[in-house]
Formats: sequence, structure tokens, C-alpha cells
Amino acid sequence: MFLFLSILLKIRKDYDYLDSVTLVNMFPFGKMPEPATVDAENNAPQKKSWTKTMMPVFACGSGLFSDGYINNVIGSVNTILTRQYGAIYTESSAHQSVASIAFAGIVVGQLAFGFLSDHWSRANSLTLSTIILIVFTALATGSYWKDPAGMFSMLTAWRFFVGVGIGGEYPAGSVGAAESTGELKAGTRHRWFILFTNTMINGGFVIGAFMPFVIASGTSNLEVMWRCALGVGVIFPLVLLYLRFKLEEPEDFKENSMRHHTPYLLVFKFYGFRLFCVSLIWFLYNFSVYAFGIYSSTILSGIYGKDAPLSQIFGWNTVINLFYLPGSILGAFISDWIGPKRALAFGVLAQALVGFIMAGVYAKISKNIAAFAIVYGIFLSLGEIGPGNNIGLLAAKTCATGVRGRYYGIAAAVGKIGAFVGTWVFPLISKAGGNNTESAQYPFWVASSLCVLSAIITLTLVPTVGQETISNEDERFRAYLESMGWDTTQLGLGSSNKTETIVIENTDKK
Repeated sequence: MFLFLSILLKIRKDYDYLDSVTLVNMFPFGKMPEPATVDAENNAPQKKSWTKTMMPVFACGSGLFSDGYINNVIGSVNTILTRQYGAIYTESSAHQSVASIAFAGIVVGQLAFGFLSDHWSRANSLTLSTIILIVFTALATGSYWKDPAGMFSMLTAWRFFVGVGIGGEYPAGSVGAAESTGELKAGTRHRWFILFTNTMINGGFVIGAFMPFVIASGTSNLEVMWRCALGVGVIFPLVLLYLRFKLEEPEDFKENSMRHHTPYLLVFKFYGFRLFCVSLIWFLYNFSVYAFGIYSSTILSGIYGKDAPLSQIFGWNTVINLFYLPGSILGAFISDWIGPKRALAFGVLAQALVGFIMAGVYAKISKNIAAFAIVYGIFLSLGEIGPGNNIGLLAAKTCATGVRGRYYGIAAAVGKIGAFVGTWVFPLISKAGGNNTESAQYPFWVASSLCVLSAIITLTLVPTVGQETISNEDERFRAYLESMGWDTTQLGLGSSNKTETIVIENTDKK
């Protein structure tokens, strides 16, 4: 299959080089093109091939696969460590910290790399975050100390730095992917951004659930299980590192960068309220989705019982996580058809409806594990059609290029704070329910209510995003800056050189 695709791409590449003159020379019949026509064709700017246009989108966005994998696999690792160490682990602070500390690192990474991607480089920021991710995931896999408590602390510390690497993927990778989609065909730009960002996260979620299942099916050694599950997280960023070394800066960034100077007060006045709305929706979404993802194997363990085989629990956890993918893939096309704003609102309202139904009939549905897995999977899938797909897209496309990294980084950081809070609060929400049935119902009541709130905010306060929004937003922001008296010749990577040249020329004329 791969050989067949390679041959097709080679034929297509060779065919692109054949112009009208070459064809006439090969087949000497028919009318020879006019010299002026030939010159116009030869001097016309060469259009990039589909693969060359798509590669930056893939290289920028697909690193988020690691985010999905590393954040989801830790839920299964938590379950394994609980089996291996019992009360030593469950009564330690690491029981919650191991799962949630990465979110703190992600917030730091999102804010730091949001600044770096605007003031330094999109491509270099991505490469740096990938290297951090590889190094500290490997260190987390090899965490060791002379006693279990020390090993838990070591694992927690490395997980924080893994989070910093993941955090860098969001502002640098997603904004780079968004800017690169501007070269794609109108009417398809939203779907490609989503397929190479959020769908990648969901793919990581699925593999993060599947790998513990495979490992648990092959060995009963708990130590091997959790270390191998973490170690797999090194492979994908290693593969991606080569592509990132070859990345160039997006054209929009070259022309509209604010690398040299940023008028923060004007930016806040222009984008402050919009950023607040996007950040709030992201917070509400991550509050639920990451908590559900991390604790899904724990929920299943509660249904099956403490003595159920880990392979059985992880197998059903994989089935549940598979539902992320159809929602994300179908939702990518829906976002192009009806727009990200409407798609987000539709997704969260449908998710709220399913969540309320699940909470109401939980006592019955939990007795049939297949029915529970399907309905729970639909609940998660609808979340991907809505905010899962579209909140990152809105954050990447509702501001100007010059501040996109910081804007996106702040919104994503607030979202991850929501995830961090959710992983701490959800166990407390469950405990408030008391008995087993109510303790499982309460999270669904809360999550569904937050979905309704997200829909209201989206429909009333979030702007509409079209296919040309990035270029239109740059023009709108540039016009605003000029109206406020700010010198827009400072925009762009070479703006300082341009300004210096103008000054010298004016001096010479005098």
C-alpha cells in the first residue's frame, strides 16, 4: 500500500514539471505556443504541490498526539500503581499528583512558548518543545528511587517537565498549523486544521488507552506494564523531530509578526473580552473531558469490581476512547459546512442532553457494560464535534498573527487549568454522592450543566469564523493600530531593517 502511494506521488511530482513546451517537444504536432505565452508561464509564481502545502500543517499540529497519549495513559498507570503498591500509593499525595501535575507543567509551557513563538520563532519553538518532551518522557519512564515514596516523587517531578514540553506544542504548533492552512483550498481549511490538531489529540487518547491493554494482555508484571506504557510516549515525538527541523516560518508570520514591539494596552483593548470568552469555554470543556478521560478506567474498575483483570478494564477503556475519533473526524467536516461557532454550540447541547440521560438512568445502564460503554462513548464523541474540535480553532483564528501565540497560549493555559481543577474536583464530586450509584451520577449532572453554559456563551459572545478569517483579522487589527496612531511598519520579521533603511535614505536626501 505504501509502495503504491509512493509511486503515485512520484508520478504526480514528475507530471507537475511538464509544461506546454516540454509536451510539444515530446509530441511534435499541433500548434506551438506563442513565445509571450511561454514566458508568462515560466515567469508565473509556481504553485506548491498539495503535499508540500499540507506538510507544514501536519508537522506543526500533529505533535499534539503526544498530549493525548501522555495525558490519557497516566490514568491507566494510576490504576496499575494502585494494584502494585496498594495503600502505600493511594494514601500518598502522588496518587493525585502524578495524574494532575503535568497540567501545571502544561500551563507553564503554554504561556512560555506562547511568548517565544511570537517573539522568537514558530519553527524553533516547536523543535525545542519536542526535545523537552522526548527527554523528560524518557526520564519519567525510568523513574527510580530506593523506596516507593521517593520513586513516586521522582515520577511526579519528571511529569511536570513533560507537561512543559506538551505545553509548547499548543501555541507554537497550533498557530503554525492555523497559519499554514491559509494556503489550502477555501472550504477545507477548518477540517485540515482540526484533523491535524484535535484529531491527533484524540488519536493519542485512543492509543493511550490501547497500549496498557496490549501490555496487560502480554504480561502480569505490574512494573513492566506502567513503565512500558509511559515509554511508548517517546516514540512519536522522536519521529516528528526530523520534520520539525525542516520547518520554515509561515508566510503570515513573516509579514505580520510583532517580534520587535507589541502595544499590549491596545491589544488588550481590542482582544481582551474575546480572549476571556474563548478561555472560559475552554476551561469549562477541559474541566470535564480530561477528568472523564483520566478516571474512565477507574469508573470501569468500580463497575467491574476491584478483582477484575486489568486487561478487561483496559480493553473496555479502549472501546470508550475510540468514540473520540468518529466525533472528531465527522466534526471536522461539520465545522467547514456550518462554521466552528455553530458546530461548537450544537456539539455541547447534544452532549448535555446525552449526559442528563446518562445521569438519570445510570443505575440501570451500569449493569450492562456494553450499553454503558456505547452511551458513554457517544457522550464523549459529541464533545469532540463541539468544543473538542472548535475551541482550539477559535483560539487560533480569532486574533491577529502578531499576537496569536500569546493569545492562544493564554486561552489554552486557562483550559488546562480547567483540566487541572477537574482532576482534583471530580473525585470530590463523586464522594459527595455517597453511595456507588449517586457518586457516579454527580459528575454527569455537573458536566452536562456546564455544556449548556458553554453553548450560551458561544452563541451570544463568540465571533463567527470563516475561511478567510486569518487574513481578514490581520487587516482589521492593522487598521485599528493605524487608527490609534501606532506605526504598523514595525510589523513583520524584517520590520526593523525596513525602518532603518528608510531613515538612512531620508538622511541622504537631506
